[in-house]
Amino acid sequence: MSDIVLGVGASHSTLMNTHWDQVVHTDRAEAFRAALGTARQRIADARPDIVVIVGSNHFRGFWLDLIPAFTVGVGEVDAAGEAGTPKGPQRTDPAFAQALAADLVEAGTEVAISARLQIDHGQSHAIQYLLDGLDLPVVPLVVNVFARPLPTPARCVELGENLAAAVKRTAGDRRVVVIASGGLSHQLPWPSDWTDPHGDDEAFLVDAWINGRGEWERFDKRRREIIVAAQATIFPEFDRMFLDDLEHGNLRRYAAMTADELEAAAGNGGQELRTWLVMAAALGFVPGTTLAYAPMPEWLTGMGVAVLDPSGDGR
Repeated sequence: MSDIVLGVGASHSTLMNTHWDQVVHTDRAEAFRAALGTARQRIADARPDIVVIVGSNHFRGFWLDLIPAFTVGVGEVDAAGEAGTPKGPQRTDPAFAQALAADLVEAGTEVAISARLQIDHGQSHAIQYLLDGLDLPVVPLVVNVFARPLPTPARCVELGENLAAAVKRTAGDRRVVVIASGGLSHQLPWPSDWTDPHGDDEAFLVDAWINGRGEWERFDKRRREIIVAAQATIFPEFDRMFLDDLEHGNLRRYAAMTADELEAAAGNGGQELRTWLVMAAALGFVPGTTLAYAPMPEWLTGMGVAVLDPSGDGR
């Protein structure tokens, strides 16, 4: 029987890699980066055998020709390497991943599978900062958080609970860490409804989402320009409330929110908090510890790091 021994939630932003020299709130940025280092040490101390990374895909591995609600990478995993994130094949454990996917389907959570999955910074940012030097196999679990209709937060909680049960039923004696990558609040310059883009930039992005398969690099320069030029929109009060609920084991209450309610409270980028709900549910919503919160307009995002430890070791 395998066990989940630690959960970690961490925001991601490729601007952390490419725009560090433009940071004004240096103390906040350094506190966030230090917290990533602390979380990485907590992962190392937990002595995991494998890591499940729950994250989104920013239209580099999935496009609107086919975009499942949930997908498990069960074979080869290749990182896109955009904006200074890891690039190339990642270490995996296909047998373990396939067993998880089969168990999830049997439990009623119909995940898609990919035997050749391309991930982007929705998972590789975590690999870069939280698994640096640890050489651990990863199982990507991709949640659709950008192309409506989105899986409901309640469905994401169910996924996390079924993931925990699947890990326990998986043969072997593996120690598993679950990482949630994404959030906190932010507003991306993307159309909220891909069927109704407004303006040339949104129309371009929808074109990239529909036609990017196999050639996402062709769209990436202008896409990057659109993102870098965006006006930062962060909701610190929401972020602090969310992290306070995490610390008190109350994240289950967000399962009742709709996609529209979540976007109104935390921006369209706040839809990524579904990944935190999956992770927290997999940890049984045990009270967690916030390691850092840094509202970073330079990175367009409220950046947070937190740890959930089922052993009760808050440290």
